[in-house]
Amino acid sequence: AKVEPTEEEVKNQIRETLEKLQGKGGKSKAAKYRRDKRETHRQKSDDEQRALDEGSKTLKVTEFVTVGEIAIMMDVPITKVIGTCMSLGIMVTMNQRLDAETLTIVADEFGYEVEFITTDIEDGAEVIEDAAEDLKDRAPIVTVMGHVDHGKTSLLDYIRKENVIAGESGGITQHIGAYGVTLDNGQKIAFLDTPGHEAFTAMRARGAQVTDIAIIVVAADDDIMPQTKEAISHAQAAGVPIIFAINKIDKPNANPDKIKERLAGMNLLVGDWGGKIQSHDISAKVGTGVKELLEKVLLEAEILELKANPNRLSTGTVVEAFLDKGKGYVSTILVQNGTLRVGDYMLAGKHHGKIKAMHDERGKVVLEAGPSTPVSVLGLDGAATAGDKFTVYEDEREAKQIAAKRTQLMREQSVRTQRHITLAEIGRRIALGQFKELNIILKGDVDGSVEALSDSFSKLSTEEIQINIIHKG
Repeated sequence: AKVEPTEEEVKNQIRETLEKLQGKGGKSKAAKYRRDKRETHRQKSDDEQRALDEGSKTLKVTEFVTVGEIAIMMDVPITKVIGTCMSLGIMVTMNQRLDAETLTIVADEFGYEVEFITTDIEDGAEVIEDAAEDLKDRAPIVTVMGHVDHGKTSLLDYIRKENVIAGESGGITQHIGAYGVTLDNGQKIAFLDTPGHEAFTAMRARGAQVTDIAIIVVAADDDIMPQTKEAISHAQAAGVPIIFAINKIDKPNANPDKIKERLAGMNLLVGDWGGKIQSHDISAKVGTGVKELLEKVLLEAEILELKANPNRLSTGTVVEAFLDKGKGYVSTILVQNGTLRVGDYMLAGKHHGKIKAMHDERGKVVLEAGPSTPVSVLGLDGAATAGDKFTVYEDEREAKQIAAKRTQLMREQSVRTQRHITLAEIGRRIALGQFKELNIILKGDVDGSVEALSDSFSKLSTEEIQINIIHKG
């Protein structure tokens, strides 16, 4: 039979229940403690938020950011940021990258300060100055630029004595963005074959000064095209000496003097016209003047006195990187100082790893690479970005710590630039009328190509349709 509780037990039960409800008694101490803790935490969060708001006048950015991202970070309409850039004489689109100088000026216009986080990270990588007696001469690093169909590829093909078809099938591996050439006299030149000069801009925006000399190819039967002008301005902005290769002189309608005249009109006087800028008339098709052009490159390199220390831990720049299904992540890199060896522990951007193998542009295995040598390496745990600087570390742990810190900072920046659509934003779009957006996810086999495509796409935006690159990789 069920035992009925006594009156005393009922009273005790009621008292305990009341105490619980009023926040007294044994069990409720834990509840009260939790409540107090929640209150303290809320207070702390409010204080942190207040401190964050006060410090929000400082924009923390890693490397370069786009116009759209900086507008979101400052919480101002993109049109205002673009307007500010235009008033500074810079024509930009929302997906265009801004270099450090422009970024600082634009942020200042809106009362913000810019803090470049990358420099903080670089502090982790101690820069050791080389003693003068340790420095040895190094080969020049040359970028060939110019308008489409003016003969860049033909010139490069003639220089490496390989036509494109033989190159693709096994002479020179596809998609190595840099390669070394040894001339008849034993001197070496490293060539950068970047996809368009957009990648050149990307590298310059990242502060990675890779090129020593720029060869700008102009067709003698054509004119100075917009792309040629762009190449000239990029080289000048980077402070790189220019050598003009006036190509296609074998054509019957070729007029090299017209090109030189046009260059003089742009205040670029070549040697024949009493100026200081080197130029040479060539025919990349039959090889006329190419040898002399390369001699001028070496002469320019001599004036620059290019030196590096081969007897130290290697540093340099990533030219491009991609995922090879059979091998893993392959990175084409350019050694700028020191000597890179198989087995070295490398850090490039936020990726790191021990070098398992190195190949030259012909796919031949190499065990070490000195200054101004381009190689493709296997062993990094991801595809580094074109323009990332790489450093070799003796201490594996140090490299991993810096990589972890960089990953965290990049994640922080991407969180800050994510924009959640609000009612106000929807209203703004409706007010604009027939406002259409084309969201693009851009994927490519090589990072350098993705960067170049991304820049080209961003220039296609019109008043009616806005192109947004929502992901690239």
